[in-house]
Amino acid sequence: MRIREIASGLQFPEGPVAMDDGSVLLVEIARGTLTRVAADGKVSVVADLGGGPNGAAIGPDGAVYVCNNGGFRFHTGPDGYLRPVAQAEDYSGGRIERVSLSTGRGERVLDTVDGAPLRGPNDLVFDAQGGLWFTDLGKVREREMDRGGVYYTKADGSGAVAVARPAMTPNGIALSPDGRTLYYAETEGARLWAFDVTGPGQVRRDPWPSPHGGRQVAAAPGGHYQRFDSMAVDAFGNVCVATLLHGGITVISPDGSLATHVPMPDRYTTNLCFGGKDMRTVYVTLSGVGKLVAIDDWPVPGLRLNFNA
Repeated sequence: MRIREIASGLQFPEGPVAMDDGSVLLVEIARGTLTRVAADGKVSVVADLGGGPNGAAIGPDGAVYVCNNGGFRFHTGPDGYLRPVAQAEDYSGGRIERVSLSTGRGERVLDTVDGAPLRGPNDLVFDAQGGLWFTDLGKVREREMDRGGVYYTKADGSGAVAVARPAMTPNGIALSPDGRTLYYAETEGARLWAFDVTGPGQVRRDPWPSPHGGRQVAAAPGGHYQRFDSMAVDAFGNVCVATLLHGGITVISPDGSLATHVPMPDRYTTNLCFGGKDMRTVYVTLSGVGKLVAIDDWPVPGLRLNFNA
């Protein structure tokens, strides 16, 4: 499996979106931007959003929807890795933003659910009806933390509901190929959770002792100290989770019975997406070292998302 570097010098990239023209949209969390990386590696800013733009996805109207966590405080360690450590001193509040690709103009779509402010929106996925599932990681300070949740809203921010709240550090989120299963990755415990989708914004809940009605699919496969970040699903329904510290991509079967690990050269491997004509190119953000890389020969094609551009 050959890793091809596309761009470097990025400021904690995340949220890659493979575009039909061969470019990749991503966010630079530490820079506060939505950024485009051309196929030749040229980097250009699409929108300066401020705060902490995190996950990104194409919506039903062709615009880019961005989870903005409001901002992290970053630290560069002696090994040269950049990493988020806490809520930014100039934290600007969590929100979902819509960005026009033609103008670069960003607008706030949603910042509260049931009267409670979003703390650190992290990742998002659109269903076939154009509804938006998203996670809120919460927010961490030196001596306390805000728990997050999993939410659903229409693309315009109306009809927002809490699906699972409170939840511990929900991060990546994805749908199964048939749209009937919603997955999310828990960062802190490196757990993969699932809900059966019964309708737009509606799920079947398991009884206690499930902490929020979800069912656990997998937990820290391999017994390593690791943390789960964002994810993508392949055409066979396997969940590919970007894995922190035990840096790489953890591939988990839909029922959790099998898990494999593909190592990557960054302990802060944060996100991935599928692209290319045959959906067998995997674009991966190596956030600690600030790179976007590609694997062109992934053995299983990826699942094409409901909306693309």
